Amino acid sequence: MIKKKGLLVCAFFLMCWASVFAQQKQPLKTIFGDIEKAYGVHFNFIEEEVANVSIFPPNPALPLAKKIFYLENRTDLHFEVVAGVYITVSKKPVVEVPPPEKEVRVSLDEVAVEKYLTTGISKKADGAYLIKPKKLGILPGLTDTDVLQTMQQIPGIYSADETVTNINIRGGTHDQNLFLWNGIRMFQTGHFFGLISAFNPNLNDKIEIFKNGTSAFYGEGVSGVVAITSGAAKTDSTTCISSNLIWAGFNTKLRMSDKAFFTVSARRSMTDFFRSPTYKKYYNRIFQNTVVTDLNNNQAVDYQNNEDFYFYDLTAQYHHQVGAKNELDIATIAIRNLLDLNESTTTENGFVSKNSTLGQQNFGINLYWKTNWDDRNTTIASFYASHYNLDSQYENINNSQIQKQKNSVSDNGLRVEHRHRLQDLWSLNAGYQYIETGVRNDEEINNPAFLRFNKKVVRTHALILESDWKAPNNLTGLKTGLRSNYIKEFDKFILEPRLQFYHSFDGHFRMTISAEQKSQTVSQAVDLQQDFLGVEKRRWVIADNSQIPIQRSRQAEIGFTWKNKKWLVTFDNFIKKVDGISTSGQSFQNQLEFVKLNGSYRVYGTELLVQRNFGKVYSWMSYSINNNKYNFPEYIPPKFPSNYEIAHMVSGAVIYDWRQFKTALGAKWYTGRAETTPISTTLTPNQPGIIYNNPNNERLGNFFQVNLSVSYQWKVFKKGNFEASFAVLNLLNKHNIINRYYRVNTETNSAESVNTYALGRTPNLSLKLQI
Repeated sequence: MIKKKGLLVCAFFLMCWASVFAQQKQPLKTIFGDIEKAYGVHFNFIEEEVANVSIFPPNPALPLAKKIFYLENRTDLHFEVVAGVYITVSKKPVVEVPPPEKEVRVSLDEVAVEKYLTTGISKKADGAYLIKPKKLGILPGLTDTDVLQTMQQIPGIYSADETVTNINIRGGTHDQNLFLWNGIRMFQTGHFFGLISAFNPNLNDKIEIFKNGTSAFYGEGVSGVVAITSGAAKTDSTTCISSNLIWAGFNTKLRMSDKAFFTVSARRSMTDFFRSPTYKKYYNRIFQNTVVTDLNNNQAVDYQNNEDFYFYDLTAQYHHQVGAKNELDIATIAIRNLLDLNESTTTENGFVSKNSTLGQQNFGINLYWKTNWDDRNTTIASFYASHYNLDSQYENINNSQIQKQKNSVSDNGLRVEHRHRLQDLWSLNAGYQYIETGVRNDEEINNPAFLRFNKKVVRTHALILESDWKAPNNLTGLKTGLRSNYIKEFDKFILEPRLQFYHSFDGHFRMTISAEQKSQTVSQAVDLQQDFLGVEKRRWVIADNSQIPIQRSRQAEIGFTWKNKKWLVTFDNFIKKVDGISTSGQSFQNQLEFVKLNGSYRVYGTELLVQRNFGKVYSWMSYSINNNKYNFPEYIPPKFPSNYEIAHMVSGAVIYDWRQFKTALGAKWYTGRAETTPISTTLTPNQPGIIYNNPNNERLGNFFQVNLSVSYQWKVFKKGNFEASFAVLNLLNKHNIINRYYRVNTETNSAESVNTYALGRTPNLSLKLQI
């Protein structure tokens, strides 16, 4: 376990050089063979690309990394190290030729597993997951490369209620994850109030997901980190137009010059004028048991026909190479959901109509500047601003009461980072971050008159130091870091050490060790289940160091990976403890719903993946087990199962990939979530309320779902592709209960259960044209 204070900085290198001797040119394939024998690696290449290439061989005394660097600089080929033992060779794209004095370096970002679950997903040597949507293969139940849906295929990551706004990483809550889009912190991650990712699936270039061992440059997010990067690739101008049964959108990258390009994207739902079968399924799922569908008589209300519900997202990004050493990047994003609800009825006084609204939006901008001073020193400076707003107005049709609620977050940050490469395989990084976060909560009721206004601001200064070392043979790596946070309002210092270590024993078997401490000052809480029409009931709150404490986490992990050409096995074991949580942040709907208590949770578990490649067909199966328990010292009993504990989860898929045709069939099964049952469902005059058993004393029924996806791609012209995808979620139409709570039925004077069901059988069709 990581000690609370300390800095782990390791500096060890022994570089051996031999004198250079005269040699003759040799075929590149011969040089490949010599390197394979010397280091136990294997080159993957296209015969035609290397057949006629001959160069002087590198110095035999050079380490593997320098030999690859040597080969890349003397050929028009690109070399990428995969899993420490495989080196893929491909033609370099035609790009701007750098000045002669500028050294071109090959990136040796160690990847332990190249094809994890499907093409386009890899597991890095340090345990992080890398998703490249443009290369992403097919996954069961998905028609698009939805980032937040895709990441739920990874063992240890799931959604307790099927939404992308409630993603749980190793038992944590959604707000304990740090979501970044091009450096901008995002407080809204979903459309359709959680069923669709808010990030355009055709735009993203790279997504990095950390469950543990994150870089010290990431603050906040005590559970996980999801860093999304888009528009960074220096490619020719491209355009993509796509649509499914929910939304339509496009994205365009325009190359303005050899040094500048501009990217823009837009996506909008069609739900306000086209009610597809997919929309109806989504509508029934997300609005069940809310003000929208369960007012007083459990009957759905009529919507207005004019833009009653829609969502959109917009992004723009400008990249400019300033001179030979500088880069400028400007990125903006806007996300919005809007629900307009009309209720009408006929009373003794005539026709009555009331209108309620719910709006959710997130806007962000990031300014990024990078300077490469020389081949060893790089400085990065960035400034971002993110503004989130959730507001609702509810007009009660039974009386004249109007309730207005608003929750807003303003988050601004400055980051400066300097990277210094001490040796070819050892770098030191240092930086400073300033984060100012303000949270505001307003509530107003006209009858009876009530007004509440609350605004708090927290400012955090952080100093970061990080060391990244790799052994000359690339089989061992160690990254250590320390983040020192100073929270001005509380006059409080928090030290957060980070550790990532990996070692490959024989090119097939690899061990990783990760550990970290993190903290966060902003979290989500639920005051009342009926807040914000009961649709998005969570509101952001900020720590005050007393009633709302700072959340702090400690986590340690050891993992093992074994692979050969056909098999892959990963086996990860972890333990995590998070302090400073509150009952209002855990979405209780039992006796703890109105009780304000602070405590912690501890979770430990194992995540196993077995994957087999049969050529055109490959399959995988994963199993995860975790034990997740709360500890609220002021409550009796203080310890009981977490609302987000999934004790056992099994998922698997069979994928067929042949040329332009792909299909995937998969299933997932897991034990039901915890529920709290009443001692008796019969109420008495002496006891009109519900008396519960101990919290989370029972479990819901097990969850089971089968999903299917099929896609085919056509070459429509020289530089254009057309792709059609079809998917079905819950192919067997299994009625899975994902939540249950109890309420008082005054007519029968009893406690009745209210179930929330997962999506029924839901088809979707996607069409995409890329030019």
